[in-house]
Amino acid sequence: MTPRVGWGFDAHRYRHGGVVLLCGVVVDDERGVEATSDGDVPAHAVADALLGAAALGDLGAMFPSDDPASLGADSMDLLGRVVRRVTGAGYAVASVDLTVIAQTVRVAPHREAIRAALAGCLGIEVASVSVKATTTDGMGFLGADEGLAAVAVAVLEG
Repeated sequence: MTPRVGWGFDAHRYRHGGVVLLCGVVVDDERGVEATSDGDVPAHAVADALLGAAALGDLGAMFPSDDPASLGADSMDLLGRVVRRVTGAGYAVASVDLTVIAQTVRVAPHREAIRAALAGCLGIEVASVSVKATTTDGMGFLGADEGLAAVAVAVLEG
């Protein structure tokens, strides 16, 4: 079967208090993210990329924000459930490429922990997970450091 490719995106604004998570790794403990779940933006982007590659809808359809079970949900747990759904549909995760877009959140000191957490959740080798970061050089809400975003590409085999 031909490999399948999916693309995912997510963005949230910051809030006072809480933590900023990148694939389950705490990277900022002085501010949080406004979200129904724990607000793990990169985990959401990867989940949508996987669902898109398998043509299984999107994260919002699978875990509606108006469902009380979504309140405070662990996004890495949600991602694990997405992986099980994708594998249940006959696909295997081959690789993921993730880019975090944020003005002041620094990925570099946490890159290997993020890669390891993501690989573990996806059931693939760390070598098949790429984690990058960029800024918007001060442009827009991301550049004004009002929030963060992430884009992800997932490749499935099956």
